[in-house]
Amino acid sequence: MGEQIDLEGNERGYLATPEQGAGPGLVVIQEYWGLVPHIEDLCDRFAAEGFTALAPDLFRGETASEPDEAGKLMMALNLAQAARDMGSAVDHLRGSPDVRGDGVGVVGFCMGGGLALMLATQRPQDIDACVVFYGLIPWESAQPDWTKLDAPVQGHFAEDDDLFSPDKMRELEASLGDAGKETDFHLYAGVGHAFFNDTRPEAYDASAASLAWTRTLEFLRAKLG
Repeated sequence: MGEQIDLEGNERGYLATPEQGAGPGLVVIQEYWGLVPHIEDLCDRFAAEGFTALAPDLFRGETASEPDEAGKLMMALNLAQAARDMGSAVDHLRGSPDVRGDGVGVVGFCMGGGLALMLATQRPQDIDACVVFYGLIPWESAQPDWTKLDAPVQGHFAEDDDLFSPDKMRELEASLGDAGKETDFHLYAGVGHAFFNDTRPEAYDASAASLAWTRTLEFLRAKLG
């Protein structure tokens, strides 16, 4: 089990470490619900697989249980502050004895997927792998500069996703490809947005989630060691 920790500045995060030894560092970026138990559980799951996983609390203690409330939190997010918070998480991992190697990976879900891409372009010298689950970038000012991206990107997307459609997935894949970036994108048939979130029974798909989890672990291990 992980624990809440203080990061540089006023923010906090949830840190989970391997049971034995050090592991590759991984920043886990929340959905628009906030740093809820589902994200903490994912950090624990990554730690059980040998990673040192840290989820910064981008909403500074606020969480939501209804979509309208979550959407308001997302659109009110201070992007400069979020960048600093994610950067603090990277710095914490890079300086931690629980982390093996110099590079760090990032994985994000929904809103967090878009922020994971943003972080990878803002800290290209530190981010060695980026995994995106149906990643939204709803803020015009946060569109990443793909020329600054060094990390390979793995993406997991849903066929029946009204928020990030397969057409948008293909546009993103083409943009990264045109910029000469390495991608590994997967489209999951017959599932919708948030298919990986096992706390949302109306969206969760066990088969697709299991396959996405296996692919994510294989990708991160290949890129982070």
